[in-house]
Amino acid sequence: MKIILRQDMDSLGLEGDVVDVAKGYARNYLIPKGMALEANTQNIKLFETQKKKIEVKRLKAKEDAEKIGEQLADVTVTISQKAGEGDKLYGSVTRMDIAANLEQQGIVIDRKKINLEKPIKALGEFEVQVRLYPEVTGAIKVVVVPEE
Repeated sequence: MKIILRQDMDSLGLEGDVVDVAKGYARNYLIPKGMALEANTQNIKLFETQKKKIEVKRLKAKEDAEKIGEQLADVTVTISQKAGEGDKLYGSVTRMDIAANLEQQGIVIDRKKINLEKPIKALGEFEVQVRLYPEVTGAIKVVVVPEE
């Protein structure tokens, strides 16, 4: 089923894109939640008239993401955790911990945009990628130190 996205979705595309998805996904999830519209001639014409606004919005969002990416290059996140023998942590450092520490530093990033394949379970320095916009990524330095 062809739909028009009303908002950016990482897995499908950007706002205004016409994509093909399963009928059940479109009818039961995307359309009722207001994330998409059925791609009929009337809705396509509606989005054609709004195309310039969408393009300007995309460019602004990309520029903002690039600025944040430059800020992240200088950011170091230091997290203290209880550690045992061999510098292994009793717990782990997750996306939520990193996002909370960034928020304390005045940088608000959704935890879902932090690319951490698996939680950090050891002391040391790690580089973590942050997906700010579909084509823009940044990297932050995460330092895990033992709690005293």
